[in-house]
Amino acid sequence: MIAVDILNWPGFNQAFIVAFVASLAMVGAVVAYGKRRPVGKPVTWGEAMLGATYIFWMLFLTYGILPHQFIDHADKNLGWSRDKFIFGPGGILKPQTAGGWNPITLQYEAIRDTLVVLLHAVFFGIHMWLAVWWQKRGEAAAAKKELPTSTYGRPLVKKA
Repeated sequence: MIAVDILNWPGFNQAFIVAFVASLAMVGAVVAYGKRRPVGKPVTWGEAMLGATYIFWMLFLTYGILPHQFIDHADKNLGWSRDKFIFGPGGILKPQTAGGWNPITLQYEAIRDTLVVLLHAVFFGIHMWLAVWWQKRGEAAAAKKELPTSTYGRPLVKKA
């Protein structure tokens, strides 16, 4: 029997994947709680402190730990550093300093930083959507309860 150790595969970073899954799970937990919580119910001081602490840790995980783990993984495991250049397939992006045609020297560090910015942008969009969804979560239910009105402004009610 051949044992495969998935945790030591090249390109696999356990800390990054756990942070990524935990970030998405925290967003999912907010949505699940928002669907369960009655709209308009007053918030107690304790609930507000618990919610603020939860959101703080969600943001800290998403914008602090997650990008750090990706940068750490790219530097140590993938070797994407400033001294590693991108030549492209067949050397089509080889810079002039290395005997190619490209006047721009491309480094893997730029790809790493671009992916970190995209990671920030995606989660920033998710968090904006989450905030808007939380504020508007009761509007859909209120819109369904309104009865249609006639041209005179009276509600139209069907007889059972």
